[in-house]
Amino acid sequence: MKDMNLPEPSFSKNDKLANILIWSVSAVVFVVVVLLHELKLDINLGFDVHVFAQLNAFINGFVAILLIVGLYLIKAKKYLLHKKVMNLAIVLSLAFLVSYIAHHILADSTSFGGLGVVKGIYYFILITHILLAGLSLPFILFTAYRASISEFTAHKRMAKFVFPVWLYVAVTGVIVYLMISPYY
Repeated sequence: MKDMNLPEPSFSKNDKLANILIWSVSAVVFVVVVLLHELKLDINLGFDVHVFAQLNAFINGFVAILLIVGLYLIKAKKYLLHKKVMNLAIVLSLAFLVSYIAHHILADSTSFGGLGVVKGIYYFILITHILLAGLSLPFILFTAYRASISEFTAHKRMAKFVFPVWLYVAVTGVIVYLMISPYY
């Protein structure tokens, strides 16, 4: 028997098209982020471009809160609210990506100035954050796709693995910012 509280599908099922779109978007994002290290725009916007890093940390923090709220809502069987919160988390993650690109194109690279154990901790957090952020994107999108076509069993099975990784990436994004910001 179908739970009447479950949202209706947002999209018609088309796994072939979804696979093409999700892997294409993930590949484009990966290539753009890699190319950021080669591209710099030397323009004066009239403000400190590190405001984008601050915005990134704010967005990451808000996404982390939304993920926790989304978990609470799904456990409380508030499916429609869960869907709205998770969709907002995805939209904010897209806003993060735009801000991240702006920051890395406009700002010079900043070296971490901490020493000893703190430096090791910073680089461990940074490296795991970067790797998991890059690897998680297609899985986040596939998880969202499964929900959007009302394949909730598959969505739930994927979300059990994707949720903690996405939450880790969001939280460590804030931590990385807090640790590097004194050196801007």
